[in-house]
Amino acid sequence: MSTVRLAILIVPALLVGANFASGAEPVNISGIYPQLAMFNNEGECGTGAVVPWANRLWVITYGPHLPFGSSDKLYEITPELQQIVRPESVGGTPANRLIHRESNQLAIGPYLIDANGKVRVIPPKLMPGRLTGTARHLTDPANKLYYATMEEGLYEVDVRSLEIKGLIVDGNKPGAGQTDEKSPATVQSKLPGYHGKGLYSAQGRLVYANNGERSEAALRDPTIPSGALAEWKGAGDWELVRRNQFTEVTGPGGILGNSKETDPLWSMGWDAKSLILMVLDGGQWHAFRLPKASHSYDGAHGWNTEWPRIRDIGEPGKTDLLMTMHGMFWRFPATFTAKTAAGIRPRSSYLKVIGDFCRWNDGLVMGCDDTAKSEFLNKRKMKGDLAGPGQSQSNLWFIQPELLDQLGPVIGRGAVWLNDEVAANKPTDPFLVAGFEHRSLVISHDHQTEVTFTIEMDEKGDGQWKTYRKARIAPQSSSRLSIPAEVKAEWLRIRSSADLTKATAVFQLSNPDRRKPVADEIFAGIAKPAQKELSGGVIYARGANLKTLRFAAKSTAGGEVKDLGSYDLDANLKLIRVDDPKGPEWAEKNYAIPTNVITIDEASVLNIDEQGRRWRLPKGDLAFDHVGPFGAERVDREVCTERDLLNVHGTFYELPAENAGGFAKVRPVATHNRRIHDYCSYRGLLVVSGIEAGDTKNPHLITSDDGLCKLWVGAVDDLWKFGKPRGVGGPWKQTKVTAKEVSDPYLMTGYDQKRLTIEHGAAKAVTFRIEADFTGTGTWSKYEEVEVPAGAALKHVFPADFSAYWVRLVPSENCTATAIFTYE
Repeated sequence: MSTVRLAILIVPALLVGANFASGAEPVNISGIYPQLAMFNNEGECGTGAVVPWANRLWVITYGPHLPFGSSDKLYEITPELQQIVRPESVGGTPANRLIHRESNQLAIGPYLIDANGKVRVIPPKLMPGRLTGTARHLTDPANKLYYATMEEGLYEVDVRSLEIKGLIVDGNKPGAGQTDEKSPATVQSKLPGYHGKGLYSAQGRLVYANNGERSEAALRDPTIPSGALAEWKGAGDWELVRRNQFTEVTGPGGILGNSKETDPLWSMGWDAKSLILMVLDGGQWHAFRLPKASHSYDGAHGWNTEWPRIRDIGEPGKTDLLMTMHGMFWRFPATFTAKTAAGIRPRSSYLKVIGDFCRWNDGLVMGCDDTAKSEFLNKRKMKGDLAGPGQSQSNLWFIQPELLDQLGPVIGRGAVWLNDEVAANKPTDPFLVAGFEHRSLVISHDHQTEVTFTIEMDEKGDGQWKTYRKARIAPQSSSRLSIPAEVKAEWLRIRSSADLTKATAVFQLSNPDRRKPVADEIFAGIAKPAQKELSGGVIYARGANLKTLRFAAKSTAGGEVKDLGSYDLDANLKLIRVDDPKGPEWAEKNYAIPTNVITIDEASVLNIDEQGRRWRLPKGDLAFDHVGPFGAERVDREVCTERDLLNVHGTFYELPAENAGGFAKVRPVATHNRRIHDYCSYRGLLVVSGIEAGDTKNPHLITSDDGLCKLWVGAVDDLWKFGKPRGVGGPWKQTKVTAKEVSDPYLMTGYDQKRLTIEHGAAKAVTFRIEADFTGTGTWSKYEEVEVPAGAALKHVFPADFSAYWVRLVPSENCTATAIFTYE
């Protein structure tokens, strides 16, 4: 795909050139039409569902916890991209959708839409709850549907009369006048967990998933027990299947529901170790595990994970299932069962929070969760005292199918044991290794004697297991095992020869990062470090239903900084100067860029987090050792709901919320080496200030009406095109170190080609132990010990299949040492 096509997406001819209601050509940047942005008056505005139906695209948004209605809307989008806000809108927190074949209706949120686009609505008073799933009825599928809520409620709805019968009580407590149920449920659910996500019927049962936990611990610790997968067989309460966090529940029938009673059912979930895929096949449940690309979706409360899906994106008559889970696009086989378990493959990683997606005409539409006014628990000192966006908003993202394979590099990290008690000779769940070129496995245990671990492989996904290799690991030790690409297996599993009180087995998987270390042309004009004449300033999405972005602009030339005043960016991406003399002062106070939140020393970048933990990151261009022409530059900001975009020394990183692992689970996105002054999200776009003066020709640059300043706009997933992450640094540079004292942890995950140089000033040889944190939990394992002669430098190139979250070094002697990692 050409640069121009990626930058300004060419959508099907039916859509391109069509006029909006105003008669203007629709503005389209990286597949995002800012005029289609959706707003509400709540703490969050996510996209709950997107469905093509009745020659329209139907979209619903949701607020964060609104079981009795909200300011959210039902949107009807025409083929000409006119956005119609339906007057029947009642809001809430809906994310359910199903096409009912027999009555030819779309059920989306509390709405039922017939083939002519006529909308009927079920008022929240009659069916209260945060609607999370709709499924086919077990005994009367021609006339009825099930609706489930995020607080375990269950209803039966007649699709013709809209008569409602309560089956399980919704867990929300209504206030006076908030409900008027005609046939309320009496069964009170005792299912553990909350924050329901998925619902589907198959094989004579209704299956329900939730992914959260109500407790103070769940707001802090992502490793506690949380969530549930459950089933219901026509009466009573939900019955627990597995106590883990689960989201999507679906089958090969997709949005229509399964067509045969024997069809399988799939549910995606996770725990602290890895992703979990549960398969209901022949009435029996089977578990599989997959790696995580991103940890931003972790969190025991469940809030960070917005409706992952498995959905058909194929052309008519050609099934092509796409799965979204923990920041990875996956190819998912429609034939997946316990005995035909081959074909799941990673495609690329992404940054957007995607609530639903579909094929519409010749392209894909992603419904996103972009900008939350609340920002919930996602606070940290690197942000400073930063106000949130003025108004919650999100948008749709129109892409071509091939882009699914062209975004971030494929990376996967996951465990089958994580400090677990292990029974002898009991196999782990199968773990996916197919689709990754670089693969390694680290096993550790605390047993007093040597333990033999048998690694078995399923070559074809048919459930036929054979021994791949055995690993004998010394007492209370660990071993790293490479899994060569020529080992053809879909799944691996592990057995221990002994009962163990504590064992870990973690996979590090990736594909080569084939990006070049150069930025795409779409970033032309974003200031480079040597640029002396540029504009910058604080930017933020405004509130009060203004639906604009404010830019408190400045310029610099000849070393002199000049305040330019206030500018507003609108839905047509017009940057217009406004008369607001107090605006810049207000912006600088409420959206101030904090100073001194990270430390840059000779060795690398140091972050000391709220718990006093020390973390080191690589350096990019050495110009970032010093502040930019406008002073401090933005280091950390939320640009996708409940996760941060970190900007440190010329590199962007994805930074999970503290309740999802925080800095321990950070991963690099791309190295930009640009003087980015500020950045934020607006109408689904990423907006950047820090643009060079001059007449750069780039459709991503927006110039003010007076020509004095500029902004860059694009999709957050454009950032991958800055080029692969790279950098130089380490824990020591001419640093006095003490024998047997560990260095600060230094980031390694997400980098492609890695090498280490060690030297010291001692008069004799010094041994350095290189340790790695393979789990991101602060558990360290020895990788290698190297002896560095006096007066010499040791250079070590890490194997292509070696990766870890963090690395550190331990010297055997007191000395002055330098340890520098080079990532390319």
